[in-house]
Amino acid sequence: MKMIRCLLGDIITFQRGYDLPRTKMVPGSIPVVGSNGIIGYHNQHTTEAPCITIGRSGNVGNPKILYERAWAHNTTLFVKEFKNVDPVFVYYFLLTLDLGHYSGGSAVPTLNRNHIHSLSITIPAEIETQKRIARILSSFDDKIEVNNQINRNLEEHAKAIFKSWFVDFEPFKGRKFVDSELGPIPEGWKVGTLGDIIELHDYKRIPLSSRQRENMEKKYPYYGAASLMDYVDNYLFDGVYLLLGEDGTVVTDDGMPVLQYVWGRFWVNNHAHILTGKNGYSAETLYVLLKNTPVKSIVTGAVQPKISQANLKSIPIIIAPQDIIRKYGALIEPFFEEIRRNSDESSRLVSIRDALLPKLISGEMNFS
Repeated sequence: MKMIRCLLGDIITFQRGYDLPRTKMVPGSIPVVGSNGIIGYHNQHTTEAPCITIGRSGNVGNPKILYERAWAHNTTLFVKEFKNVDPVFVYYFLLTLDLGHYSGGSAVPTLNRNHIHSLSITIPAEIETQKRIARILSSFDDKIEVNNQINRNLEEHAKAIFKSWFVDFEPFKGRKFVDSELGPIPEGWKVGTLGDIIELHDYKRIPLSSRQRENMEKKYPYYGAASLMDYVDNYLFDGVYLLLGEDGTVVTDDGMPVLQYVWGRFWVNNHAHILTGKNGYSAETLYVLLKNTPVKSIVTGAVQPKISQANLKSIPIIIAPQDIIRKYGALIEPFFEEIRRNSDESSRLVSIRDALLPKLISGEMNFS
């Protein structure tokens, strides 16, 4: 494989994105891309397809690609010009660069496009070779996206059935209804609290500092309030659980709790509640229930939002008889079994892709 050495600015030109306050977003279908990804939608665009961005401030680096027009936000740099180079290859090449190393600024890290334009790089000389590399790597991402879409559809199906049964009461319309503090409910049902149906396992949590995790073997997932943060060499939990943000990132834009459906062996820090269900509620049923349960009213703390155990347990809910709860759980369990299979497959594909990425980009793996 023939390689050439050049400057990054010889193959692409970065341009700073454009400010767009949320108050000025006009409803539309065009993604607005910030340093962390899509932050909203607008009716105008500033880039052509494909749109490749990197974080300019805040989350520096973090390359993203969209195969459509987009509005590149002021917190990003976007590729304005590709100079005889394959755009998709450029995206994967950017993933191999430690762009955060070139950031400046004390309080908020910032990336200057002039600094990275002058980076000395080595890439495959032939554009057809670049395209072949891009096709290999994108085939992994395409399959991962298919899995993600299937999982989104399965979750939406489970939520739709939940709404039909436990919000609209459609299968129970022929029954007698009685009044309750949450409105009319089928006779035999009751109003309780979340504390009636959850088990909390927070007492088992043990936080690990970044220094402690630094030299650990990356074997088991380490979760925080809102996401997977790292991998560690041991685990605290083994099974299917639900994580709910306790402090920091605890509420979504629409007022619902920040949830993570997790399984297998893993570790959790002290910023997420660890839940399982009881009295007929599986972790999956609990997950769908909480996806339909606003929690903004129980969040405390002006600077650091928090959902306490007491406030979490106090949320009023409608509780159906256990036979109905178990029937719903049995109905959605195959959906979540497939979600777990697809997610596990995607994790394996990510590992393979990430192992191939530097070898293909650098020319170490010659497939010609």
